[in-house]
Formats: sequence, C-alpha cells, structure tokens
Amino acid sequence: MEFLLNTPLACKLYHEHAEKMPIIDYHCHLSPQMIAEDHRFRSITELWLGGDHYKWRAMRANGIDERYITGDASDWEKFQKWAETVPFTLRNPLYHWTHMELRTAFGIDTILNAGTAREIYDRCNNLLQRPEYSARGLMRRYGVKVVCTTDDPIDSLEHHQKIREDGFEIKVLPAWRPDKAMAVADAKAYNAYLDLLASASDISIDSYDSLMAALQVRHDFFASQGATVADHGVSEFPWEPCSKADADTLFAKVRSGCELDSTEVKKLQTFILLDLARMNARKGWVQQFHFGPLRNTNSRLYVQLGPDIGCDTIGDWRSAEALAHFLDTLDNEGLLAKTILYNINPAENDVTAAMIANYQDGSVPGKMQWGAGWWFNDQLDGMKKQIDTLSLQGLLSRFVGMLTDSRSFVSYPRHDYFRRLLCRILAHDIEEGLIPMEEMPRVEQMIEDICYYNALKYFNWE
Repeated sequence: MEFLLNTPLACKLYHEHAEKMPIIDYHCHLSPQMIAEDHRFRSITELWLGGDHYKWRAMRANGIDERYITGDASDWEKFQKWAETVPFTLRNPLYHWTHMELRTAFGIDTILNAGTAREIYDRCNNLLQRPEYSARGLMRRYGVKVVCTTDDPIDSLEHHQKIREDGFEIKVLPAWRPDKAMAVADAKAYNAYLDLLASASDISIDSYDSLMAALQVRHDFFASQGATVADHGVSEFPWEPCSKADADTLFAKVRSGCELDSTEVKKLQTFILLDLARMNARKGWVQQFHFGPLRNTNSRLYVQLGPDIGCDTIGDWRSAEALAHFLDTLDNEGLLAKTILYNINPAENDVTAAMIANYQDGSVPGKMQWGAGWWFNDQLDGMKKQIDTLSLQGLLSRFVGMLTDSRSFVSYPRHDYFRRLLCRILAHDIEEGLIPMEEMPRVEQMIEDICYYNALKYFNWE
C-alpha cells in the first residue's frame, strides 16, 4: 500500500477524490515580496531552512551549534547539519515532511542522511536554477488556487498590488493581523507602533476613539485590496469586563508611557479585541483566532535572535470561560462573524470543539469552525484527534480543511498529509461498518468538500 493509505479503499478515495483537489491555503506566513518578485532561491538551504523554526528546534535538540542553524555557516554546512539530524527525527513529523517535500518538489525518493546529503543538495540546487522553481513556479507546481498571507495593519500591501498587476493566476490575498494594536503590555513598544499606525492611517492617535478610527481606515484599505479574512493571535484569550470609560482611561495611561498592571492589560485587550471583531462582522469577513502559545521562553536566544526562532511553547491557560463570554457578547449584538478557532493546547480540544456548537446560528453551514490541528498539533496524532473530536462534537462534513501556517514555498505537502489521513480514517469506518456502503457517494463528496469546496464557499471565493 501507499504512504498512510493502508487499504485499497483508502487508495481509491485518495486518488479519485482527494488528490485531484486544488489547494486553498487560507492561513500562511509566505512573504508577499517573494511572490511579487517571483523570488529565485539561491539554494535548498534558503528555501528549506531559512525561517523554519521546526527544523531549528530539532537541530538544537540534536546538539547542533547555533552557527549551523541561524548563524554564519555556509548554506552547504547548514544543509549538511540538517541532513545529519534527519535520521534522528524518526516518529517526528519532520521526517515525513522532509521526504514528502523532496519527492513532490524535486522528484527525489532518496532518504536524506549524512551520506546522501551532498547528492541531494546538488540535485536540488540544480533544479532551483530552472524558472519553474521560482516562488510562483512552486505554487503552480502544487496546484494552489488561493493563498492568504499574514499582514500588519500598517503594511502598504504594495507587493499584493504588484502581484495583481502582473496578472498572476493564483489569488494572493492579504489577511488582517492586528496583534500589535493590542500589545498594550509594553508601553514603550506599543507607543512606537501607534506612531507607525498614525502615519499609515494619517490620523493622530491621542485617544481610544482615534485608535479605532485609525484601525478602521486601515481595515477599509485592506478590504479595498481584496482582504476578506482577519487573523488574531493571542496567548491567554483575554476576558476582563471593561467599560468604554475604562478603555478611554487605560488607553490614555498607556499612551502617556505608563505601564498597565496585568488586570488593566487584560481589560484593555478585551475591549480592543471586541471592537476589532465588530469591524470584521460589519465587513462580512471571516475571522480567525489563534490562542494559547507561550512565546519567547528562551530569553537568551530572544535577545540574540528575536522572535519566531523556535522558542515558543504550549501555554496552559484555560480558555473556556473567556471564549464563551467573548463569543456570547458578539452573538447578542448580532456581530459574530464567521469564526475559526485554533487552540494550541491539545488539552482544550474538546472545549474548543464543543464551544463552536454553541454559536452556530443556522445562517451559514459551519459558520463556527474549529480549525485544523495547529502548530504543535499539525502532525498525524494531532490531525487525527482533531478529525475525531470534531466528528463527535460537530459536523466534520462542514470542515474547511487544512492549511500550511508556513513560511515555506514547499510546505504544501502538509495538505497532502492531511488528505491521506482523512481518506484512511473514512475508509476504515466504511470497512468496519461504521459508515454503510450505501453512503459511499456522500463520503466521496465529503472528501472533496473538506479538501476544497467547503473553504471555497466559506470564504466566498467561488
């Protein structure tokens, strides 16, 4: 049998229904500038190891010096150290991803290790010289139809404009990510950001109302550039009741340079996030909430290298009460947009899956979504748990499917990973009699829907 497809029925479902579906990657961290410039990669190291903190974590765990991870070692030296690490990633998703990416992007079936490193490095680099291995070429290779990047409200979106003007056939849309507009815990950094936001919006930000006015200007601008998706990243999901008068006072305090205490931070963040969610609803956007990571835990490496370098982890906050208050407030106002929730802590799987059912309102199939296994959960065990729990608590048939959440142009096999697992699970249920054979047409349509059509309809990209 084929990888993950352990029965003839699983193979049939995959090849006839999942494999052929285009990719909608509605949340990723690809560089719009690279797409606009149709970036050509100097080596497999730049393409594969640049910015990939999953690999960086594994290399550190394997005893590799930081010079060969994020330091000044040559591209070959970094690749060689990654190749030395790969055999030690057995049972880690990196082992599967690595070899799926080599096969699908470069046609290489050779196992990567220290002994094969040079051959694979040279073969990949030779292929990268070809025009079809540019940033856009790789997107075409994987059958991508739509990509949503992750963009700050102050971004000019000039690269998205260039992509459209070039007539690139793959839809590349900005997604609004206003996390820094909520980052009130550090007064100095927050005020520096507000000055940039004021410049981008051409509004002087000296009050809470002017903050919202500036954000509304940028929200409108994003909409004019094709944005229909918002994304919000939080650690502990904020909920602390806050009046408008309190928000005015707290904003004035932080804008004057004074630090807020922990309760004040949570109050102001709650108020801001509610107002941002109302903006999303009034536009008819889809909003996503990624919650639960404890970030930048290694202060030494954070000082040396900055954020997003592989030193974030799973936080252990509990979110049920905060989520319920937040969603209920918006629902009562008639301003709860189509919403996708992602929890990083697998201990909250059942909580999140059950929560979305409370706010389905019959207006849209699957209006409230529990997102694909995220970050530490986007591997076989995490994806299976997400599929099983969603099946038990809600309607798997209405699920909008997988995404990459990646900075790499060769991460699209993560969609294939998910699709193979989905077909394996459904084939098993049919073979065990849990789904009757008479439902085969429904199962076949369900696979195509989850892989493609549900997202196409949910995001109104038909």
